[in-house]
This record gives sequence, structure tokens and C-alpha cells, in this order.
Amino acid sequence: MSEPLVEIRDLSFGYGSRPILKGINLTAGRGQVIAIMGSSGCGKTTLLRLIGGALRPTQGSIRVDGLSVPDLKQRALFDLRKRMGMLFQFGALFTDMTVFDNVAFQLREHTDLPEAIIRDLVLMKLHAVGLRGAADLLPSELSGGMARRVALARAIALDPMLIMYDEPFAGLDPISLGVTGNMIRRLTDALGMTSLVVTHDVQESLKIVDYVYFVSNGVIEAEGTPAEIRASGLPFVHQFVHGEEEGPVPFHYPAVDLGVDLGVDLGVARGEKHA
Repeated sequence: MSEPLVEIRDLSFGYGSRPILKGINLTAGRGQVIAIMGSSGCGKTTLLRLIGGALRPTQGSIRVDGLSVPDLKQRALFDLRKRMGMLFQFGALFTDMTVFDNVAFQLREHTDLPEAIIRDLVLMKLHAVGLRGAADLLPSELSGGMARRVALARAIALDPMLIMYDEPFAGLDPISLGVTGNMIRRLTDALGMTSLVVTHDVQESLKIVDYVYFVSNGVIEAEGTPAEIRASGLPFVHQFVHGEEEGPVPFHYPAVDLGVDLGVDLGVARGEKHA
């Protein structure tokens, strides 16, 4: 495995008395694409927020590039965040700025580069995601897939060492989904950065990632390479990979028998005979 960039050990977190994550161990090497998968509400996005320092763990350690994130003072945390990129689920572009100005925002905010160099850098980032020709458009003039690609160009504007993706494939058509997945892989390799991808899209993710962590009920239920995940016999992993209704993750939220709620004997209602 390559040198670790992100190291998480025995991490736990909760809101008040409600535990969200319990004893998480995760490692992401430099130059790797790591997928974090699991059912909705299992704590995947919370994990990204902990890595970025927006939340502090109840216990355990989070190290990024050798730095203990929970122990950083505000100035040091801001400096570390400049070396991270974030792609939000629906892009989160500034609606009143052009595509160009959205990508230029971080460069103008965090560097003293002259505008001529910023212009060249922005056009290069937009070219990398195939949207240099859309530089003068507003977000309202973009399709969902295009907006996601602009957000990706913005996320790599400062050449970060780490990019975190929160459901990058959500709501995309098959073409945009494939393009986005390939861009994540290509940019990770070209820039030598690390990518953490929170996603529900199993099949697309397994095409591009180096390693997968499955989170369920606040713990890592399984981990492995794409080949190991596809071949896994663990019931939770099998159900998730194949999208099956029956398995450890129930379709129905816990409730009393439907007949009790309706006040009828469902066996009689269906015409079943009793012995």
C-alpha cells in the first residue's frame, strides 16, 4: 500500500447520547481512490465532516498528512483545509457567479496570484473537466452533470492533496455518471492526490476505486478491494452489492404486525384456512 495520507483509528462520534460512529478504523493512501459505502444515515457524510475538522470525535484519532485534525487550532485547521477539496452532493455552486468565477473563487480568496495567472489556471481546470467552453455560463444554464463537473474543477483549483466527494453520482444520467467516475480516477492519478468517495453507486464505484469500506450501524462491517467486495459472501455486502430486498438490512421499519394496526386477522382476510 502507498504511504498513508488519512489515518483514522478507533474513531467514535455521536450526537448527545445517540452514537453515530463506533470504533472506525480507516486508511487512505496517497494516490488512492477510496470508497465509503453504506445505507443512508449510517454516518458516511459525518465521517467526511470529521476528517475536515467540522466535527470533533468523541474518541479516537484522525490524522491527515501526519497532522492530528481534532487537535489543530483554528489557523492551522484553515491552512490544512486549503489543501483539501470538497465536492458536495449537488455541486453547491454560487448561483450568481459564472462558471469561471466559481472556479476562480478559491484562487482569489486564498492566493495573491495576479489575475492573468488565475485566468490561465481556471481555464486549465475547466479544460480538465471538459467545460472550458462553458466558462461564461451561469449555473442555471448548466445541466446537472455539467454543474457537478464545474464543482469538481473548483475542488481541484488549489491542487489539493485530498478531495472528499459526497455522493458524486447522485441524480446523474448514465453518460454523466460514467464521465464523472472516469474523471475522479484520472484526476486522482494525474494530480497524485487521494480521493475519498462517499457513494451508494456500487457498480460505478467498483470500476474506479482501489479499496472499499462498508459502513453499517456505525461500524465498518467489511472492507476490501473491488474484487474482494464482489466475491464477498458476507450477507450485508452481498445484499448491498446486488441490491436485494431481503437481507440484514430490512425493507420495513420495525413495527407491530399490520393486522394488529388494521384490527383484522390477515390470514382470514386472505382466505387462509386454519387447522
